[in-house]
Amino acid sequence: MTNPIAMPHVLPSYLKADQLGPWGVYLQQVDRVTPYLGELAKWVETLKRPKRVLIVDVPIHMDDGSVAHFEGYRVQHNTSRGPGKGGVRFHQDVTLSEVMALSAWMSIKNAAVNVPYGGAKGGIRVDPKQLSRGELERMTRRYTSEIGIIIGPSKDIPAPDVNTNEQIMAWMMDTYSMNEGATATGVVTGKPVGLGGSLGRRDATGRGVFTVGVEAARHIGMDVSQARLAVQGFGNVGGVAARLFAEAGARVVAVQDHGGSIYQEAGLDVPTLLAHVARHGSVAGFEGAEVIVNDAFWDVDCDILIPAALEQQINESNAKRIKARMIIEGANGPTTPQADDILHERNVLVLPDVIANAGGVTVSYFEWVQDFSSFFWTEDEINARLVKIMREAFAGVWQVASDNKVSLRTATFIVACKRILHARDLRGLYP
Repeated sequence: MTNPIAMPHVLPSYLKADQLGPWGVYLQQVDRVTPYLGELAKWVETLKRPKRVLIVDVPIHMDDGSVAHFEGYRVQHNTSRGPGKGGVRFHQDVTLSEVMALSAWMSIKNAAVNVPYGGAKGGIRVDPKQLSRGELERMTRRYTSEIGIIIGPSKDIPAPDVNTNEQIMAWMMDTYSMNEGATATGVVTGKPVGLGGSLGRRDATGRGVFTVGVEAARHIGMDVSQARLAVQGFGNVGGVAARLFAEAGARVVAVQDHGGSIYQEAGLDVPTLLAHVARHGSVAGFEGAEVIVNDAFWDVDCDILIPAALEQQINESNAKRIKARMIIEGANGPTTPQADDILHERNVLVLPDVIANAGGVTVSYFEWVQDFSSFFWTEDEINARLVKIMREAFAGVWQVASDNKVSLRTATFIVACKRILHARDLRGLYP
């Protein structure tokens, strides 16, 4: 009998951690946590391979009669603990690497706060500001139809993300419902309240950032009422977090968004700034504030820094300049692994995205539950439940970090990866 020929072991392209796109960053994070997984480490490859990747063509009729094609994605990273859950972003720089990483971080985030979801994410490579409202609606509906084969209230539940909102979710819900022949409110979260959306959802991510920030400050002896904040991104995450910190007495001294960077040592008037952004679309032109160059934002003297914009904003080039004692990641993946190491060496406490910005998906879970039961809670009930879950999740992560003498990011991954892989182990493999 001849010996069987050994098949060469060729790594899939998405397993190359040295290619430092967002997916490569996530793979490095998994590698760092693997030594802490014990017997569950035998399943760790599960975390490095998305369960399902769908790339779709999204053709639409433009207002001028032409046909335009956009590239869309929906990635389901892991569904061992429940249906996929994650937002949809419309941005001209969306890539498959980014969407894969975001879906994986959703797996970690959902497990970290112990809601019964897996991780998923979607996106379209488009600058939505270049589309009319009609073109935006047609694109959203066509994309929903194209990914409709893998989404559903018990399979994968999209939500808002960068450049998407309640209206986009309403169109997605309606399109899916029309194709199914029945109203399916639970297919998306972040919908308008009149279509089964939840009270408190719009502020949920920012409220979660504030909640874990207050808890962390208490642990390190920081008085939030005396703290100075710098906030990058001033939308539903950064803006809400800034408002809540300001209400607690903190001074927001610097804000940066796509329009520029502003600074005021005495503290910016946050409600007035929020109204300005609502009217003009950015912080640019805000009266009474000093305009600073964007790169100088990282040199601002502050106690708390909240990156709430896009990925990989804190890197090797600026991590050494940051003066904050604490960083609360409102955005997904804003800190590279190399910057993480620098900040750790400098004793800067980093509250990682996978716990700090989990307030949004937590209230999305509340919305999904309310849709299934057709029984809706008050905003006070929702906020109280959110704060309770966030505090308990943070306490658990803090304890794991203390026990293992690791960063909060690694501790969060330990908690989450063990939950995901324990579910994988219990379920086994089929067939």
